[in-house]
Amino acid sequence: MLDKNGIAKRIAKELKDGFYVNLGIGIPTLVANYIPENINVVLQSENGLLGMGPFPFEGEEDPDLINAGKQTITTLPGSSIFDSALSFGMIRSQKIDLTILGAMEVSEHGDIANWKIPGKMVKGMGGAMDLVASAKNIIVAMQHVNKAGESKLLPKCTLPLTGVNCIKKVVTELAVLDILPEGGFHLLERAPGVSIEYIKQSTAGRLIAPENTPEMRLD
Repeated sequence: MLDKNGIAKRIAKELKDGFYVNLGIGIPTLVANYIPENINVVLQSENGLLGMGPFPFEGEEDPDLINAGKQTITTLPGSSIFDSALSFGMIRSQKIDLTILGAMEVSEHGDIANWKIPGKMVKGMGGAMDLVASAKNIIVAMQHVNKAGESKLLPKCTLPLTGVNCIKKVVTELAVLDILPEGGFHLLERAPGVSIEYIKQSTAGRLIAPENTPEMRLD
């Protein structure tokens, strides 16, 4: 199985040269550390930044430079800082080529729940609602199962929805999966050493799993 950094490393392979990319809170922020050297992408943070770099080394943090998850970050030459109104103008006008989000649940129809667990206090939904309503392409970075071993890839989300029929691809510690237009998870790759049978057991939603599904390549 992959750890969180492994998930981020695999998602980094989905980046294309010239992309403007928004990284959500959690695992997606780690993608900034694994951008391939041969491509140029611009990372956007909805709190008002274009040109986000990797995480700073210990002792080099600047508390005034943070991402949407309140983590300290670095900026790259040519980066730009602006207010959240301009930032959400970029998002709502579909200037972002790829959005990478974390999730608590994803359904086989591409629905996502990632902002609230009933009964637990939350500060707000953040920018997720705007991102899922406006993004051209959304990849979810998430754990395949919860701490109890229960699947988070479901026929139907049980938590309050963030967006409906908007997710295109999911990368977990076990697999890379596309979501089919007609509904269902299509297994594209499996994590090194993980069997197709184990992925089937860990997926509650409808899963199409070709027997020749290859292992991920992370190098």
